Amino acid sequence: MGKDNQTWIHEFILLGLSSDWNTEVSLFVLFLLMYLVTVLGNFLIIVLIRLDSRLHTPMYFFLTNLSLVDVSYATSIVPQLLAHFLATHKTIPFLSCAAQLFFSLGLGGIEFVLLAMMAYDRYVAVCNPLRYSAIMHTGLCSRMAIVSWVGGSINSVMQTAITFQLPMCTNVYIDHISCELLAVVRLACVDTSANEVAIMVSSIILLMTPFCLVLLSYIQIISTILKIQSKEGRKKAFHTCASHLTVVALCYGMAIFTYIQPHSSPSVLQEKLISLFYAILTPMLNPMIYSLRNKEVKGAWQKLLGQFSEFTSKLKT
Repeated sequence: MGKDNQTWIHEFILLGLSSDWNTEVSLFVLFLLMYLVTVLGNFLIIVLIRLDSRLHTPMYFFLTNLSLVDVSYATSIVPQLLAHFLATHKTIPFLSCAAQLFFSLGLGGIEFVLLAMMAYDRYVAVCNPLRYSAIMHTGLCSRMAIVSWVGGSINSVMQTAITFQLPMCTNVYIDHISCELLAVVRLACVDTSANEVAIMVSSIILLMTPFCLVLLSYIQIISTILKIQSKEGRKKAFHTCASHLTVVALCYGMAIFTYIQPHSSPSVLQEKLISLFYAILTPMLNPMIYSLRNKEVKGAWQKLLGQFSEFTSKLKT
């Protein structure tokens, strides 16, 4: 490899979504509003769970973790994306790029494992309701959450380390909205077969394994629901899982499509749209899904709003 090709790269250039100024301004306004809704929605879910003692259950403990992951994932990507919409030079320093890859990859992995833990929680609630409190005790829930955070973080450290050890030569243009794993690996001027194998292995461990656990949980849940004699009982059991099942479908579907086969990955435009889906749309929708489809959350909202109305009325008088 020639001397010029060994030059240390200090920054990358993100090509983003568009080079048209009017389009970028419009996207800036749209994504800023969506990001603010994401932060506000997840923050309100966390506050609501903390304030309402009726929501101090394993399901909402995991939902708090999920909201933290969602808002953190969005924050790892969206502010930089917004800044680049208005910037002439869309550069990102080498270390910032590595940090962005680490956080987005780690938080994504944590979310997939968390969803599997939540599926187990729903399995116990539906299939073994009489022993639910004994099985899903505080200690077990804490350990499950720790496993999610540690597992995703370890995978992220490993993937980030091996990715940024690749010689990038003089390639500085990342055709993406962020320092996404596959986009950075494509910059390498050497054979990346080992990296693709590592991506495949991590996909199996942190994506397909949790997904299989979710499938097994829901096979058992559906089997149990079908055995319930009353229509009302089946409906109640289904609503217990409806919100989580909707979020699972959103999160796992795109990830499997994107990462499980790096050699036959989607087009660059599709990758950008998928990243936007995870960075903006999913974190924004998750609080809405749990709020609109969950009677306990809606009841907690009504109680909180009622208390707020009483408080403002007393201030006026």
